[in-house]
Amino acid sequence: SNLGNVLRAQGRHADAIVHYRRAIELNPALRVACHGFGLSLWALGELSEAVSVLGAAAAGSDDASLHNNYAGVLRDAGDLDAAAAHYARAIALDASLAVAHANLSGVRRRQARYADALVHAQDALRIAPDLADAHNQAGNAHHGLGDLVAAQACYRTALELNPADSGACHNLSVVLLKRERHAEALAYCRRALAGGRPTVSMYVNLGDILRAQGNVDAAVPAYRDALALVRDDASDVAAEVLGRLLFAAAASATVSPADYLNDARRYGRHLAARSTRYTHDVRARAADALHRPLQVGFVSGDLRQHPVGIFLESVFAHLDRTRVAPYVYTTSDEADAITARLKPHAAVWRSIAGCDPRAAARTIHDDGIDVLVDLAGHTQASGLAAFGWKPAPVQASWLGFFASTGCDAIDYFIGDARTLPADEAHHFVEQPWHLPDSYLCFTPPSDDVAVGPLPMAANGHVTFGCFGKLVKLGDDVVRVWSRVLDALPGARLLLKARELEQAAVRDATAARFARHGIDASRLLFDGASPRAEYFAAYNRIDVALSPFPYPGGTTTAEALWMGVPVLGMKGGRFVTHICESLLHAAGMPDWIAGDEDDYVAKAVAAAQDGARLAVLRATLRERTLASPLCDAARFARNLEDAFVGMWTRYTETAQTA
Repeated sequence: SNLGNVLRAQGRHADAIVHYRRAIELNPALRVACHGFGLSLWALGELSEAVSVLGAAAAGSDDASLHNNYAGVLRDAGDLDAAAAHYARAIALDASLAVAHANLSGVRRRQARYADALVHAQDALRIAPDLADAHNQAGNAHHGLGDLVAAQACYRTALELNPADSGACHNLSVVLLKRERHAEALAYCRRALAGGRPTVSMYVNLGDILRAQGNVDAAVPAYRDALALVRDDASDVAAEVLGRLLFAAAASATVSPADYLNDARRYGRHLAARSTRYTHDVRARAADALHRPLQVGFVSGDLRQHPVGIFLESVFAHLDRTRVAPYVYTTSDEADAITARLKPHAAVWRSIAGCDPRAAARTIHDDGIDVLVDLAGHTQASGLAAFGWKPAPVQASWLGFFASTGCDAIDYFIGDARTLPADEAHHFVEQPWHLPDSYLCFTPPSDDVAVGPLPMAANGHVTFGCFGKLVKLGDDVVRVWSRVLDALPGARLLLKARELEQAAVRDATAARFARHGIDASRLLFDGASPRAEYFAAYNRIDVALSPFPYPGGTTTAEALWMGVPVLGMKGGRFVTHICESLLHAAGMPDWIAGDEDDYVAKAVAAAQDGARLAVLRATLRERTLASPLCDAARFARNLEDAFVGMWTRYTETAQTA
């Protein structure tokens, strides 16, 4: 037993186990050998046997340390209730065992009992003020309670006491990201990864930070590194990492459609392994549907001030309820004025927030939904996992995502001739379904903001602008926009994004342009603002520049409504075609550039034709409102026809099979 202890202290756990086994053979009642044996098994990741060995050793024992260690194995094996009970037993045996208080805090945090977690962490700190892990656990509790400032202070103290604690580095990095202190978050994230034992969470956090900094191309390999550490493709962790990877990869210029689809199919296999599909009696369903409107379900967590809510609002108001009965399933209870305006147009409005996929699918199935529509894809608060159960006989994805879901339980991906050209159909697991005009219908904002005069008339120079997230401004975009500014020495560029409220982000963005010879004096930075002020900011720019390959969708429509023409770039996959689709629907196809040189030429030509810009300024809102882009009644008929067409194809195909 003593030799086992020495070998375990040297980290030679496999060798230690040999001697512990021999000790136990000689004396099965030697509890200290069982204890050491269990600890070595734990260190080697043999959790099932470690639970058995330490459980037997702890039975009837008054050793607080043994109960504390047994609780740790139970925690790692996922039995949080039993772990909490044995941590409590350790504390009852020795109330001065600060580490047990800290460990119990960690379990309560994992159980989302954050107030209890804070109490136990504070108990540990009263006993041992210099216990680094107790400060770390207090930080976790504050984090769970939403107090990011207090959490940050606790993590910093933990690191002062134990600079090598990679877990505390990671926790601090996560909080700094939430506080949008991206550069510092990245530094602590890399420090955590350098600690020697990278985890899935650490690589996911790295990807999240890089994406928040606008470096989506670098975020993709970070998520791939996280995925490489996932042991079980059917786990919740695999779903989380794959979702993040697919969201980033769909917007990355460095990921080919084929590579994206390979990852999407992996997600599809993950979903299939966790779902049992419902069967549907096509003859009975078809007969029933003859006597009622088609029941169409919409699954989304974004039915609010969000592109999904904005593009859906006017369409919902014009749906013919004798043809289509809209059932809404919200995956988030967040609501606002747009939510309130959408609700009256739904036949049924249900919250499935917090429901597991199986329960959500059961609700949808029991409602008798004919066509179920995913409005989120691989975005936050997605309900995609419920689609794997095939709760409706026909399923489609539309509006909320811009690439294949990878789920073969979803039959169609809804787009238009621009976003889903025939030669790109192989980018999708789903079958393409084309809507006429555009796959988007813009709801004009309720804010009554007048279109102002052309800014260049007063400024004496052209001002370009982009009001989208900085994540869309890749290196190619900065390089091409710098070419535009270089060709027009008097021109300015206004960038408006919430991230630009931080001085560090403004400096980093200016530095990116400086590398192409553009002085910071030619850049104007603006942060977030209330909606009316946001729209009024369009009166400061003459031409909007849409980024590429991830263009503006909502911002394109909003710019047109504010009388600002938008310059877009022709793409090669769905996400890159979004601006094209909107400009075609608005009757402005001549504002779509074929390549980078054409983009620069069109921008320069527009800036040099003030008369043309003035005419557009005076007429573009009316033109946009009169175009198919804003014709909600026309779009609603087209959407109804699509759902009826899908249903008809299903019933005819199924009955002749």
